Amino acid sequence: MTTEHTEPAQPVDEAQPADRADQDVVVNHVGLCVTDLQRSRRFYEDVLGFAYDRELQPPDDPTAQLLSLEPPLNVTAVYLTRGSFVLELLHFDRPGGPPAPTRPFDEPGLTHLSLSVEDLDGALALVSARGGRVVSDAMGAYVVRDPDGQLIELLPMAYHRRLTGT
Repeated sequence: MTTEHTEPAQPVDEAQPADRADQDVVVNHVGLCVTDLQRSRRFYEDVLGFAYDRELQPPDDPTAQLLSLEPPLNVTAVYLTRGSFVLELLHFDRPGGPPAPTRPFDEPGLTHLSLSVEDLDGALALVSARGGRVVSDAMGAYVVRDPDGQLIELLPMAYHRRLTGT
């Protein structure tokens, strides 16, 4: 005999927004603040195969307002692409910026990027040469830090193929 367990119906909060599951949403980019733009470009292009797309130097005042920062910003945004994924490298050329934190995986906020690569050994061999470091490995996965300490999980492409059936 099977018993069925049902949760009591929850009242609908009229103040809640409408269901968004049927609306189109796309990821435009992921932004990453870096301390040395050229070093970070070399890391992401050489180690992970990103391609340079474009560079912007937006005006200080409206950008400062948007980002809730005090001008002058002297910001440069470089956009790198890998397939449909866009990584925005942000560099603020001004004194007094905060140091790059060493974020652990259990700190609230963005913890890491996870990427599958075709040549995992080749990518790992370049990590240190391009200013990063290999942090750990287990179960065929590796965790590395980019030159500014951003955590990146590297997995073999076989992992992605298993997930997507390709």
